[in-house]
Amino acid sequence: MATTRFFLSLLLLLLAVTSQMGSALSEKSSQINSNSVLVALLDSHYTELAELVEKALLLQTLEDAVNKHNITIFAPKNDALERHLDPEFKRFLLEPRNLRSLQTLILHHIVPKRIGLEEWPNSTTESTHHNTLSTDPLRLSSFDSQLKLAGTAKVVHLNAVVRPDGVIHGIGRLLVPKSVQQDFNNRRSLRAISAIKPEGAPEVDPRTNRLKKPAPPVPVGSAPVLPVYAAMAPGPSLAPAPAPGPGGPHHHFDGESQVKDFIQTLLHYGGYNEMADILVNLTNLATEMGKLVSEGYVLTVLAPNDEAMAKLTTDQLSEPGAPEQIMYYHIVPEYQTEESMYNAVRRFGKIRYDTLHLPHKVVAQEADGSVKFGDGDGAAYLFDPDIYTDGRISVQGIDGVLFPAEEKPSEVKPVSHVKVVAKPRRGMSICFIFFFLLVNYFVGIDAGIDCYNRKIKCFHWPLENAGDGFDTWWGYWCVIVLSAQ
Repeated sequence: MATTRFFLSLLLLLLAVTSQMGSALSEKSSQINSNSVLVALLDSHYTELAELVEKALLLQTLEDAVNKHNITIFAPKNDALERHLDPEFKRFLLEPRNLRSLQTLILHHIVPKRIGLEEWPNSTTESTHHNTLSTDPLRLSSFDSQLKLAGTAKVVHLNAVVRPDGVIHGIGRLLVPKSVQQDFNNRRSLRAISAIKPEGAPEVDPRTNRLKKPAPPVPVGSAPVLPVYAAMAPGPSLAPAPAPGPGGPHHHFDGESQVKDFIQTLLHYGGYNEMADILVNLTNLATEMGKLVSEGYVLTVLAPNDEAMAKLTTDQLSEPGAPEQIMYYHIVPEYQTEESMYNAVRRFGKIRYDTLHLPHKVVAQEADGSVKFGDGDGAAYLFDPDIYTDGRISVQGIDGVLFPAEEKPSEVKPVSHVKVVAKPRRGMSICFIFFFLLVNYFVGIDAGIDCYNRKIKCFHWPLENAGDGFDTWWGYWCVIVLSAQ
């Protein structure tokens, strides 16, 4: 019995020692040697590839690969990445939302085995395929006895770096796998989110009781006929109207996925966590924006960074509907990029963009080589351009929170009443005088007075013994009275 207990104790002791030795060996193996091919890559003159490896967050993946087996790295020279690479394709790779495509591209240049000169076929008609750390294999071939090919790239420096756990071969151009090229083509042509507008129900003309002629077909991917405000329900929400749209049963626009994509991009980009939190948790704008994009509408989001959002007070966010109204003022129902907005303000000066916060508009103008939104102390500058652009949603980072300008009441000027005094008609009096003189000369004073007594009142004094001269002066007196009236 004692012997059995002794052997059991000894067995447990051996198991404990073995497990400790295994863990120690595993810890030792997980550490990268300074003579590793991975360290040599980071310190080599292939600086562009090393920078892409760091941006793709692949250091831990490559460390695990080096610990398991030797690797072969086909490293493009710096000129191939700096000058000979399509700028649009490079911009596509460096966007945070395309991180997976960048990782696939880099892993396509790494083979999990050591490949030397003997691995290339000697005949120009033969080729060999080797699995890479990505899903696409790499084809090795020979153009002649001196020129070796890796995929479509020439091997310009064979065995550029040789280490115990791997080797680096220099190549003349970047290797682009088919999956990455397909992702780039879909993003560039918007083929993945193209829309086909559904046909509406037939309408009957009430005058003729016949079917109306169908409307002309709408081009594929065109904007909706109705403005974005027609798809918004009244109130603080952005719920689209129940009318059918491109986001119907066919799902030509996947607005929900696009909104999730751009929010995930904000989180990976860094510095916009508060904006993402408001869209997802504090409000339901993320869901409602997805519905709008599914209906075929385009949006541009002016996203304040975390420093700007931290300046908001509790009073500004505590009122009912305040967060929604703040976000509405930062959403423009147009698709604008940094280039399009800057060109517009450079050409036209001040530009007023409509927002979802009706009827307020956000003012943009050029300032210090950038785009400035708003005026005065509440202005904000375009800080991080084109954080996310996919043809339907554009996100532009700004360094301030925008608020609508307060409307100033228009001053009403008092209207002064001017008294208009009618001027006497001198012309008519002169005509009366001339006519009276003619009558007095040809007909006589009595006929002239009788003629004018019908028109104008005049005083008549009975003068019985007056002579002809007095009658003449009496006629003149009547003329004076008539001219005064």
